[in-house]
Amino acid sequence: MSSQSRTLHNPLYWLHPKQIWSHVSAIDEQAEKERQNVSPATLKNRAWIVIAVACVCLLMLHYLKYSSNLRTAIPLLENLFAIDNHQWLISYQRSQYRELLGYVWWGLWHLLTFIIIPMLTIRYVLKQSVRDYGWQWGEVHKHWLGYCLLATPIVFFAIMASFRDDFANHYPFYNLAHKSWLDLLLWECIYITQFIAVEFFFRGFIVNGLRPQFGSLSVAVMCLPYLMLHFPKLWLESTGAILFGFFLGILALKSRSIWGGVAVHVAIALAMDFAAMIQTKGLPEQWLR
Repeated sequence: MSSQSRTLHNPLYWLHPKQIWSHVSAIDEQAEKERQNVSPATLKNRAWIVIAVACVCLLMLHYLKYSSNLRTAIPLLENLFAIDNHQWLISYQRSQYRELLGYVWWGLWHLLTFIIIPMLTIRYVLKQSVRDYGWQWGEVHKHWLGYCLLATPIVFFAIMASFRDDFANHYPFYNLAHKSWLDLLLWECIYITQFIAVEFFFRGFIVNGLRPQFGSLSVAVMCLPYLMLHFPKLWLESTGAILFGFFLGILALKSRSIWGGVAVHVAIALAMDFAAMIQTKGLPEQWLR
């Protein structure tokens, strides 16, 4: 094997700062080849559809994900199913898992807007396969070290930051995760589902939907709404989302998969949650409340 081939197969190569523009150029070259097989009108229409659907999904998620909307939706569902005396609303208000149900609502809106609607768009509007949008394992195994290099320093930072009160009191988002292992496990399942949705929407749907038309600029376009998604979070996390989103976008295109990014996000999220809990309320001591 030549030295050039060994370099290309070295996972460290794909994250080397000196090679970053070679990755960008490779993405552009691949996009140029794809454009030769598709009419300009089709490419333009696909880009418009992806951007329009992304805007609608982001708008829906931003305004509908909050638990206050669940409180509003329950009476409507009671009327729809002819439930008397507000039985569902009363049960919800009295439930010891009311906050967790709010996060179930939050997770379902991520599932709908970031996975289901984009997948339906890909399949029935764009007439393409979701596999072409990163919903496959692809070549993640060839770039595993690159993903580890992204995750490791952030996990280390999360552990160090857990000694700060502002960080430790911010995570996990679900305030009652320490009450029982059931609370914690259900919360983490919701949280992980949300990360799958985020990766598919940004590194799958947006990047791959715009790549044939825009080439590497599809990653730059994706980074803008991805950064804005982090604005409610701590400023350091929002700042890191710029480079983090960029590198994940490059790796997603190289591996043709979103699952490496999912693994990175899950590792970081679990580290943040568990480190913060250990520093504050501690891990659960019972399986059920």
